[in-house]
Amino acid sequence: MSRRLVNLTLDTLDDLPRRCRQCVYWELDPVAAERACASGDPGLEKEAWVSQTLLEWGSCGKLIYADGMPAGFALYAPPAYVPRSMAFPTSPISQDAVLLMTTHVVPPFDGGGLGRMLIQGVARDVTKRGIKAIEAFGDAKYGDDVDELSGCLAPADFFLAVGFKTVRPHPRFPRVRLELRTALSWKSDVEYALEKLLNSMNPDAILRPATRSMLSATPKE
Repeated sequence: MSRRLVNLTLDTLDDLPRRCRQCVYWELDPVAAERACASGDPGLEKEAWVSQTLLEWGSCGKLIYADGMPAGFALYAPPAYVPRSMAFPTSPISQDAVLLMTTHVVPPFDGGGLGRMLIQGVARDVTKRGIKAIEAFGDAKYGDDVDELSGCLAPADFFLAVGFKTVRPHPRFPRVRLELRTALSWKSDVEYALEKLLNSMNPDAILRPATRSMLSATPKE
């Protein structure tokens, strides 16, 4: 399966899942979001938010494609651009962090590591801007059909599985944090594991078992 990670732009915005394309849960404060959904066009509000954030701050989202099909996305921005961020009981986001608003993988592609790739893409992007960490509000009851929020937040368990740590516990909305050096170390770890695998498959190593044993015992640099 081929995978491609790209920035979210106005040209790629329509590749978000339809429900997410029309959702302004994060982009507007609670009152404005309710008004937009009731009488306005939330899709236009979403487009305006992306346009303004791109212009003033830069890249604020990642899209991942699998075999040419939109398979998932992540949205992120400084908390100042995300009015909803102050509505959580575990607010505020730390001053040295960017807020990962949500990340989502389309069900047919779930379980293939695309969520981790999205987090890595976000980490690489914001590190270039001097940001030290990513924080998010996880949903500890994701999938329980407690309310409609289950579609707007990512599962708390997902964040913990990819290296985030809880910095402020809560029974529903724990705030979690990922130090960027942790996220960026994934790539070097994978490369090291691949190098070990290739060494173990080297024809010379196969002919010389003793040498192969020595290679496998070499400590990680």
